[in-house]
Amino acid sequence: MTPLPVLVLAGSREGALDPLARYGKVTHKALLPIQGVPMVERVIKALENTPQIGPIWVSIEDPECLQAYADRVHLLPAASTPSASVSQALELIGTPCLVTTADHALLRKEWIEEFLSQSAQSGADLTAAVASRQTVERDVPATKRTYIPLSNRQLSGCNLFWLGTPRAGAVVKLWEKLQQERKHPFRMAWLLGPGTLVKALLRRLGTRDVEERIQALTGARVALIEMGNGQAAVDVDKLEDYHLVERLLDPQPASQVP
Repeated sequence: MTPLPVLVLAGSREGALDPLARYGKVTHKALLPIQGVPMVERVIKALENTPQIGPIWVSIEDPECLQAYADRVHLLPAASTPSASVSQALELIGTPCLVTTADHALLRKEWIEEFLSQSAQSGADLTAAVASRQTVERDVPATKRTYIPLSNRQLSGCNLFWLGTPRAGAVVKLWEKLQQERKHPFRMAWLLGPGTLVKALLRRLGTRDVEERIQALTGARVALIEMGNGQAAVDVDKLEDYHLVERLLDPQPASQVP
């Protein structure tokens, strides 16, 4: 099997002003230490431990802040948005490739392998990892996640994307357009089409509807890959997440922690 390149999105619009960067007294959120280990190091290590993974690329606004990793990864300057960073990186990396984020501090080799295995079997051009609300609340009852309310289930993203063919690039372009309207949910839905908007408002929008609509707009077949462990949906976006991940990574049972 040809080693699969991977892109790690480590950018932050606020840089050193990001609340988590300030909390950790670091120049960038990606360098925030959890249990003494920077988040980006945890992600890189999980990728390095996965046999299928090849060269690792990290996208960040100031590549100089990650020079300590220059012998292990390729550093790229981030664009203004995550989607633009992916689009820019694809010109160098090509497809197939894996995309994840530097704040995915719980990332495990087993999750990557599970996701890649199901992605390869899906026949899709692009896949995205998700976890159902039921699975997340079973495995991480203390967390508060954002869920996509579909008619057949509520799903949370897991920050893992497989771009399997060049057609995946069209989905990234659509993502760029949607991100431009990220503060206007109804405009985002309108970009997907009036029928999609109506179904979303009536809570009749199902998983298959989303996949089919994206294919109609981009020509690319997409698939949502449901992960078996709800912890895969946990990333570190806020201080509450940081403390949660610290607890989940603590090797000692809570009763033994002084």
